[in-house]
This record gives sequence, C-alpha cells and structure tokens, in this order.
Amino acid sequence: MENTIFSELKFWLMMIASVVMPFGIYSYLILKKAISKKTTLVFGFALVAIAGMDVYFLKVLSAAAKLSPSLADDTIFVSEISLALYLVPAMFGGIGVNIISHVLIKHLDEANQRFQKEHPDT
Repeated sequence: MENTIFSELKFWLMMIASVVMPFGIYSYLILKKAISKKTTLVFGFALVAIAGMDVYFLKVLSAAAKLSPSLADDTIFVSEISLALYLVPAMFGGIGVNIISHVLIKHLDEANQRFQKEHPDT
C-alpha cells in the first residue's frame, strides 16, 4: 500500500473512537433495564469527550493528508468532503450534551420537589 494516512495507527484509533465506542455506549444505555444517574452522566461526558477527540484527530489527519503523497486521503480529508466528517463528532457531542442535560434537569426537578415538601409555605 502506498504512503497514506489510511495505513496509520492514528486513523484506525480515530475510527474505533468514532464508531465503536459511541455505539457501545448507546447499546449499553438502551439495553440496560435500570441505570443510575451517575452512570448515565459518565456516559454523557464520555460522548462529549469522544466528540472532542474526534475533532482533534480530524485536524491531525487533515494536516497529515496534506503532506502525504497519496491523493486518496486528500480526497476525503482535505477537500470539501472533510466538512461532512465533522458532523459525526457534532452528533455525538450533541447527544452527550442532551444526556447530561437530561440527568441534571431530572435531578433539579427532584430536588425542587423535595424542597417543596420540606418548605410548603414558600
């Protein structure tokens, strides 16, 4: 295979982090019958971290693609198509933020209900 970023470890680590880990998290969250708030919160933060890591790797791979002699990686990482690659981390980050937001809103609702029971006159 010619010298291309597709043969580099960075590319395959990004693919694992971008596809396998998030779908593993989604599968776990969907298949569990009961899950704690803390676990859900950790998975939400993990999705946001994965999204950030993906953006970093996309930048690194784009710079590496410019320097490689292969035109195949230029087609994906240096052209306008590369913009579409950023939709994947945006989606994972958005879902992670929604999960975090859901846990926090649920906690605040429960805390507000407890406060109302303890202080009915306010």
